[in-house]
Amino acid sequence: MNSNAPESLGASYFAQIYQTNLDPWNFETSHYEREKYLASLAALPLERYHRAFEVGGSIGVLTRMLADRCDRLLSIDVSSLAQVRAQIRCADQPQVEFQIMQFPGETPNQTFDLIVLSEVGYYLSEKDLLIARDWIVNALRPGGHLLLVHWTPLVEEYPLSGDEVHNLFLAITPTPLTCVFSSRKTHYRIDVLALSSSTG
Repeated sequence: MNSNAPESLGASYFAQIYQTNLDPWNFETSHYEREKYLASLAALPLERYHRAFEVGGSIGVLTRMLADRCDRLLSIDVSSLAQVRAQIRCADQPQVEFQIMQFPGETPNQTFDLIVLSEVGYYLSEKDLLIARDWIVNALRPGGHLLLVHWTPLVEEYPLSGDEVHNLFLAITPTPLTCVFSSRKTHYRIDVLALSSSTG
């Protein structure tokens, strides 16, 4: 692997962003974000999931929407400023749990039938994303789903592009992961991967 490859963007990067703007990507007001969230939820093969895991929940706009589809939902982020907003937004959803974690260096000791990686994979280096991929394959329950959603135009300061994130996961299909849904829009793409029911 290239020793000069960019490193993952860590907690200090996001701390600076949220100190400047508590909704830096306009999650609460953007029509684009709203449409993308609805498309993401529509892509999920099951109407309901028993235990779900969201990486990088930010201020909880998607978290709140996911909560309606989950018996239990664990949402993590590196920013306590963002997560306080998410906790307030989901205060009426007792099935949602929040933790501060630096993924994939820190991971929950649980298994899930849904893992959501939405607009966060390109903040990781290729090395860390490979670590994340291995962990996800082991943390998904047989038949469980991985929802990948990422902005596809290049962002110079990000270690990876959205397409590179998705292609790294698609590189291990059809085993142990199988692609069960794929959609590309003007500025983002959605892929849903399923873990083989014979795995594990």
